[in-house]
Amino acid sequence: MKTLLHFAVFLCMVNISYAQNNQAIPLYPNGVPGSKTAPATYAEKTENDRVSMVTSPSLTPFFPAKDKANGTAVIICPGGGYSRLAIEHEGYAVARKFNEIGVTAFVLKYRLPSDVIMADKSVGPLQDAQRAIQLVRQRATEWQLNPGKIGIVGFSAGGHLASTAGTHFNKAVIDNASNISVRPDFMVLLYPVITFGEFAHKGSRENLIGKTPTTEQVDLYSNEKQVSTQTPPAFLVQAQDDKTVPVQNSLLFYEALTKAGVKAEMHIYPAGGHGFGLNNATTKDQWFERCTNWMLANGWLAK
Repeated sequence: MKTLLHFAVFLCMVNISYAQNNQAIPLYPNGVPGSKTAPATYAEKTENDRVSMVTSPSLTPFFPAKDKANGTAVIICPGGGYSRLAIEHEGYAVARKFNEIGVTAFVLKYRLPSDVIMADKSVGPLQDAQRAIQLVRQRATEWQLNPGKIGIVGFSAGGHLASTAGTHFNKAVIDNASNISVRPDFMVLLYPVITFGEFAHKGSRENLIGKTPTTEQVDLYSNEKQVSTQTPPAFLVQAQDDKTVPVQNSLLFYEALTKAGVKAEMHIYPAGGHGFGLNNATTKDQWFERCTNWMLANGWLAK
């Protein structure tokens, strides 16, 4: 009888979880840390694929078919230069693709750095990324996830946020009394902003740390300088002809990972520009297939 009861409870939890599919989950139901009261003129806005002026960060879950689910999860950070989020092109569409290989995906609608709504805009996005990882680990049992197989995916400036989460995890910038690990288990970085030095995407750098940052701030958020032996494995994709975020961003990160002895795989296409999302139209090669193979080789797709 107890076995039947436990099974019934389990099925109930599964049904509740799947009922939440595509319904945004607030990151901070009890108040956003380090926030200022937003003026009436600062209200979230959606135009086509772009979301801006985010004041209530959230996670939108995409659950794979139950017979495909393998317990691995990814948190997806769309790009947009830290001024907007390409929420469909680099968020929801990517989440649906991960579902095809049995991975549960969560699209992170993170706050964009702003002195208007944040006490310290340089840590606002990282707070949201860390909270997302923390939240997924807290609810791993409910969502039938392996808490040791939670990765982070980032595009462009979202790649900077993802790589920041993957290199700045030793210091929690959120309340973490239970000491839940905020380190992602792996990173998937697409045409990522990595450095704030010579090859920086200036818009992302200015939006995050201002027009006149100190040398210490530039170094802190140049994530190739923050790699250690504890940095999680990474999969990098970029086009050589990227005119927005120089390809040196990926090269510098790959070199730093290699020096630290961290496993990494990198695919550099000769063409494709910036912001191609799932499909680089200049080649028949599909980076997502390469990523799937990488995840298989590292055991992240095994049930």
